[in-house]
Amino acid sequence: MAGSEFFGAEEKKEINDVLETGILFRYNHDAQRNNIWKAKEFEKEVASLVGAKYAHAVSSGSTAVSCALAAAGIGAGDEVIVPPFTYIASVEAVIFAGALPVFAEIDETLCLSAAGIKKAITPKTKAVLLVHMCGQMANMDEIMPVILENNLVLVEDAGQAMAASYKGVSTGLWGTTGCYSFDFFKIATAGEGGVMVTNSEKAYHLADNFADHGHDHKGNNRGMENHPVLGFNYRISELHAAIGLAQTRRVPEIKKLNNSHKNFMMAELGKIKGVSFASIPDKDGDSATFLNILLPDTILAQKTVNAFNQNGVTGFNYWYTNMYHFINQWDHIKQGRVAAKTNVQLLGAPQDYANLELPQTQATIGRLISFSIKATWTEAELKALVTSIGNSIQSVLK
Repeated sequence: MAGSEFFGAEEKKEINDVLETGILFRYNHDAQRNNIWKAKEFEKEVASLVGAKYAHAVSSGSTAVSCALAAAGIGAGDEVIVPPFTYIASVEAVIFAGALPVFAEIDETLCLSAAGIKKAITPKTKAVLLVHMCGQMANMDEIMPVILENNLVLVEDAGQAMAASYKGVSTGLWGTTGCYSFDFFKIATAGEGGVMVTNSEKAYHLADNFADHGHDHKGNNRGMENHPVLGFNYRISELHAAIGLAQTRRVPEIKKLNNSHKNFMMAELGKIKGVSFASIPDKDGDSATFLNILLPDTILAQKTVNAFNQNGVTGFNYWYTNMYHFINQWDHIKQGRVAAKTNVQLLGAPQDYANLELPQTQATIGRLISFSIKATWTEAELKALVTSIGNSIQSVLK
């Protein structure tokens, strides 16, 4: 699934451009950099790929979520509806923004459901942080009416779903702000990096300020720049941006190969009685970085995981027991274990995090096994893997 499968001459060329100038900082030093601006090029490439008016590159997908929240005006004391199935950075970003997470149910899209959002809304709800999981997308036709009817701010974390779309609109562009991750395991990687996207000029300028200590980036003397808002250091380096630039150019071909492999896997494994797949609201918009298999129940899924391990099948995630992606293992959040007090401790959690009742989420994630898809698989490798997966599943379901 990762762009790291394709490291080559293109990435080396972009890196060398930066090394030859010696300017690794993304701002200023105009005379020395020989018109090499990799962060700016990276942002333009991402914006072009997804159809955004504005893009701002930062140091990670996690800081991109922080920028997206800040640029959308989400902060101290705001209640924000979040999913219990996500990389934990989404929830961390809400907490460190000073906001209060409210967990809601997902459905078989693996994303927050419209019904789950609606049930979690209170008079104090300010926003929804919608996470598009496992390369797919949420059902936006159902979700957007709930957002609009309740006058909520929508922020999208599409860290795992760059290049995915719903009915022609990219993930990340349905809300006020959105963001992507470019860490080592994504469809395109910068090693470490992230990009916030938006169609709002105001939100873009706020993110541009917020991600660099509030600098307005006007003029050619950094020490004399104004500071419209308070910010912090979420900057990306020119080296990381250079890699991200080359990688983003590869995404259309990677997505094409991913979908070809995923379609083959679904067609073959779908012949097995008892096997189904996570719902894909718009199959034409799937980035296809994961094959998301649903077994009949949690017990059979766990037996299937054991069979995979016994038979040497690799490359899968059983999220139900995953330490970073599912709420069942987030004891530090449930118990309020923090390095320094947050607003959750100061104002009180809006839910009893240790005793949440999310039956649909528990049932769905308990049944889910996801395989990372590699664009570089040969036909023989793909067929062999599908055979191994199928044989293991059939040994459990027979």
